[in-house]
Amino acid sequence: MSRLHTVSDATRRYLSTTRPFLIGDRWQGADGGTHIDAIDPATGEAIGRFHEAQQADVLQAVAIARQSAEDGRWSALTPAQRQNVLWRVADLIDADSQTLAELECLDGGKLYAPTRQYEVPHAAETFRYYAGWCTKMPGHLFQPSVPGVEFHGYVRYEPVGVVGQIIPWNGALVAAAWKLAPALAAGCSVILKPAEWSTLSVLRLGELLLEAGVPPGAVSILSGKGRLVGQMLAEHPDVDKIAFTGSTAVGKQLLQAVQGNLKRLSLELGGKSPTLIFADADLEEAIPAAANAIFSNAGQVCVAGSRVYAERAIYAQVCARLSEIASSLIVGPGLDADSTLGPLISAAHRASVHDIVTRSRTAGTQVLCGGEPQAGVGFFYPATVIGCEHGAVPAVQEEVFGPVVTVMPFEDAARAVRHANDSIYGLAASVWTQNLSRAHTLAAQIKSGIIWVNSHGIPELSMPIGGFKQSGWGREHGEEGLMLYLEAKSVMIRL
Repeated sequence: MSRLHTVSDATRRYLSTTRPFLIGDRWQGADGGTHIDAIDPATGEAIGRFHEAQQADVLQAVAIARQSAEDGRWSALTPAQRQNVLWRVADLIDADSQTLAELECLDGGKLYAPTRQYEVPHAAETFRYYAGWCTKMPGHLFQPSVPGVEFHGYVRYEPVGVVGQIIPWNGALVAAAWKLAPALAAGCSVILKPAEWSTLSVLRLGELLLEAGVPPGAVSILSGKGRLVGQMLAEHPDVDKIAFTGSTAVGKQLLQAVQGNLKRLSLELGGKSPTLIFADADLEEAIPAAANAIFSNAGQVCVAGSRVYAERAIYAQVCARLSEIASSLIVGPGLDADSTLGPLISAAHRASVHDIVTRSRTAGTQVLCGGEPQAGVGFFYPATVIGCEHGAVPAVQEEVFGPVVTVMPFEDAARAVRHANDSIYGLAASVWTQNLSRAHTLAAQIKSGIIWVNSHGIPELSMPIGGFKQSGWGREHGEEGLMLYLEAKSVMIRL
C-alpha cells in the first residue's frame, strides 16, 4: 500500500511564494520579475518557482563579493570566529532537516527517508568538518641556502579571493555544502550558482547561512541559467576562481571561458565507474552492493557503478541476481515511503537515458530487465540491466546518468583492469575480492581517483575525491579540498 509522506507546513509556506536569490544580505528578484518554475520530476508539475538572475544581478553580486574579499569582513575574522559560524550553519541544517529533505524530494526527485537520514546530516557534517580546519590552516617553514646570508623563510596560505561555484542538480544540498564549506573555511567570498533543475534547497541554505552569522557579501546565491550566470562568472575578471561540478562537456566550455584572467579552475566531471567482482568475493554482499551502486538516486550519481565486470565463473549468477534486484525495485515518487527508485530529473534527461539504451541493443548485448520508459506521469525509468560480451556498446562507453548498468565477463585480473581502464573517465571504481594482494595490486593499476575495496560509493569527508583523465581537475574533501581555495605565499626575511 502506498504511504505518501505529508509535506510539512513550513515547506508549504516556503513553496507558496516565488523564491528570490541572495546578493549580499538582500533577497531580491530580477528586474521584470523573470522566474523559473521548479518542477517535481515525480509528477512533471510545478511545485514552486524562483527568480532568475540577470546580467545586472551577476555584476552586482561580483562587485559585492569583491568588496567583501577586499575589506576582510569574513577573511579577517579570527579562525575561531569563522569556525563558530560554520558550526552554527551545521546546527541550523540539522534543525531544518525536514524542510530541506522535503525540498530535495520535491525539487530533485530524491527518496525522502535516505535524504532525511543521511544526506541532510551529511551536509551539516560537511560544515562541521571544515569548521575544524579554520583553526588548523596549513603553513610551514623552509631554510634558504643562500651562501653567506642567513634568511628566515616561511610559506603562508591566503584565501584565493572571490570564488564562483557552479553545482549540479543531483543532490543540490550536499553539493552546495561540499563547495561552500571549504571555501568559507579558507576565508573566500563566494558566489554560488545552483542548477536550475534543483534550486530550492540551496536557496533555503542561503537563509541559514545568514542566520548563522555569515556576513553580508561573503556568500551570494544566484539562481538562474548556467549559460548566463555560470558563463558570466567564468568570464568576469574580478572572479579569481571557478569551482565546477557537472558534465565533462560543460567543463571543457569553462576552460575557454576562464582564459580572460587565467583564473583558477577546479573541475569534478563525468564518471563511468567500474565495479569488479571476482569469484572469491562474498557475493551475498557484493551483488546487492553493486545494485545499490547504480540504482541509488536512480543512477544520477557521479560515482555510480554503471559498469559491472564479473569473473566468468560467476557472470551468469551476477546477471541473474542483479536483474532480480532491479526488477524488485518499486518505482515511484520520493515522498512515497514505499518507493525504492525515484524519477529522473526531467523528461529530456529520461529521453537521453533511453536513447543510450536503444542504441545499445546491438549484437553481443541483451537487455535482461527494464529498458523502456515507464508510462504515466513523472519522469520515471525502470532499473535496467544489460548483459554485454564486449565493450563497444554506448551504455558501456557513455555516461548514462540513469539506472542502467552493463555487465561484462572477464577471465583474469589483467583483463579486468583493461576493461576498467577502457574509458575516457577515471572518477571511481570498486574491487570485490577477499584476496588482499589482488586488492592492493588492482588499486594501483586502475586509473581512477577513488578506489573502494569491498564497498562502493561510501562518502568520507577526509577522503579526497576527484578524477583521472576526463573526470576532472583537482580534489575535493579533506585537506586537498581546502587547498583548492588557498594561495601559497613564500616569504624570505634576511636576518
